[in-house]
Parts: sequence; structure tokens; C-alpha cells
Amino acid sequence: MSERKPFFGLSIPFLELLGAHAEHWEKGRTVVSLDIRPELTNSWETAHGGVVMTLLDVTLGSAARTVAEGATGVVTVDLSASFLRAGNGRLRAEGRVLRGGRSLVFCEGEVRDSSGELVAKGIGTFKLKRRREAAGPTERQEQ
Repeated sequence: MSERKPFFGLSIPFLELLGAHAEHWEKGRTVVSLDIRPELTNSWETAHGGVVMTLLDVTLGSAARTVAEGATGVVTVDLSASFLRAGNGRLRAEGRVLRGGRSLVFCEGEVRDSSGELVAKGIGTFKLKRRREAAGPTERQEQ
């Protein structure tokens, strides 16, 4: 297994399988993109909603990590999305921190297609994981 960590310092095999690209990382903001391939589509040959949700989850969760000094990752507590149109081509997600606390970070974000059209909006809450907290078997959704 490779030692590289392409997602803002973390190795996330599922995102490598999807072909997602970590594009930008700064305090309070991240950008992740994904080229939609046939195997990532639904019966209408557009981006599957689960793929769009995953893109929102990783982008917002990564944004949460930007304000969490000493955190080893995050766990998604809540994630809500509104799907506004079908997505095709290259999807680009931007995540922004709305408010960060000691243990919870609140984020918002959006997914746009290659023409800049809004595909989905999302809002999420993420729990920060720290080194002293051992991840239990039910906390496997860390980013």
C-alpha cells in the first residue's frame, strides 16, 4: 500500500477509488473535484446522488479539519444536502467553515458542474477527533 496521503494529509482509499482530487486547502476553506465516469452515474447517466453526497462530505469535513489544530480527523455528525440539478462532467465542491468550536465544527458547501451551474448545496456538522480519543469500531467514517 502506498505511503502517500493525497487528501490534505490523509490517505482515504475510498476517495482514491472514486478518483477525487484534493485541489485547495486553506484555513476555513477546501476544494475537491471529481470527474464523473460511467460507473459513478445513475440510470439517467448523471452523477449518482451518493457520489455528490460523498463529495460534499469529504469537502466539508476537510474544511472542518483546517480550523482544528491538533485534530487527527473528523467524524460526520450530520450532513444535509439539497440537489438542484443533475451533475455531469467534472464536479467541483467547495467547503467553508461557518463556525468552529472545541469539539464541533459547522460547515457549508456546494457542488458545481464544469459550466459553473449549482448541482447541490450542503450543510454539515463535524466532530473533531483528537489523538487521546481512540476510535472505536463504530467510528469508521473518519476523514
